[in-house]
Parts: sequence; structure tokens; C-alpha cells
Amino acid sequence: MKAGATLTERTSVSVPAGEVVLNGDLSIPQNPKGMILFAHGSGSSRLSPRNRYVAEVLNEHSLATLLVDLLTAEEEEEDEFTRRLRFDIALLTRRLVAIADWLATPPQARGRGIGLFGASTGAAAALMTAAERPKLIKAVVSRGGRPDLAGEALPLVQAPTLLIVGGRDTEVLELNREAMSRMKCLVEIKIVPGATHLFEERGALAQVANLAADWFTAHLAR
Repeated sequence: MKAGATLTERTSVSVPAGEVVLNGDLSIPQNPKGMILFAHGSGSSRLSPRNRYVAEVLNEHSLATLLVDLLTAEEEEEDEFTRRLRFDIALLTRRLVAIADWLATPPQARGRGIGLFGASTGAAAALMTAAERPKLIKAVVSRGGRPDLAGEALPLVQAPTLLIVGGRDTEVLELNREAMSRMKCLVEIKIVPGATHLFEERGALAQVANLAADWFTAHLAR
């Protein structure tokens, strides 16, 4: 247990996903309002300092989190050279769907709704997962994401979706607006003024985390 705004239980987990087993970090505060599954972006992992920061803020808002590697250690080593797997959205989606299904089974579920937090290419995998599991996924948040890469899945997403983009990340902002125009669910776009793609500017990531916490709290409680 760790003291903070809430007491949070933190454990390492091994999650079966098809032919592989993936490593994850599960954090569960007291009386969680929901479970947020993170989909990491290009070349990232569960150790991403940005996503870990967001996860801590979500924990402080009584939201459980699972940060999990979508690639095995061997695949990550290969991807460092080829950069191929990080853009294999179909593979990332299959893994994410398997993890979401695992979260929905006892004892993980405990009656919690599941939300997805996707960054960069992981946002596309999150949206495709939401399209494949419309009854399971209750909300999606994208941070500097590439929702355009979800392609034909975009109109099929039913979960309320929040797209967060940096004001200075102009190319990604345009891609998000185009993707938003194709979606039929409740979808909003929030622009963090002055922020670039990685939200490295002072206070930018805190804005992302608080926007995400508010979105998940509102839609997972329904």
C-alpha cells in the first residue's frame, strides 16, 4: 500500500494475450470507480514516464490503472531496429483486446467499467479495441494520438471518446479533426495551448491527466 490521496495497491501481473504473456503493472485504489487500460505509443512501454505520471493522477481520482507492455521483451528488441511492430496496429489491437477481456474476468473485474487511454499509435489500437468490444469499453481518451490509423473502425466506436492534442502539434491536430469527423459516438477534442506532441511543456501533462480523469470519472460512473 502507498499513502497518497488514496491508498493504492500496486502489483505486477502477467497477462495472457494469444500466443504470448505480457508484463503489466496494476494499481488499484480503494473503492475504484473504474479500470483504465493504457495503450502505449510508438516505441514506448509500461515504463513510459508520461503514462506513469498520468496513471498516478488517475489513481488519485480513484481510478484503477493497468500499464502493460504490448510487445514482449524480444519483440521490443527487434522493434528497436526495424520500427515495424510499433506501427502494426492490427497486432497491437489483438493484444489490447485480449488484455481487456482478461480485465473483464474475475477476480480482475470486480464490477468495474473499463476505459482505454491511448497515446500516439496506441490510440488507434484503443479505438479499434473499443469498436470490437462495444459492450466492454465504456470510455476512451487519446493523448497526442493517431486515431486516423484506426481507419474503418472509427464509425463503429460507441464509447465516449476524448481526443487531447497539443496546440503546437499542428499535423496531429489536423489528423485528429479528420478522424473526429468520421466518428458517430460522443467525441470531443481538447487542445492544450502551447503544447507539442509529447506535452513536455510546464504544466501540459498535468492538464492532460486532469482532462482524462474528468472524462473517465464522468463516463465510467454511468
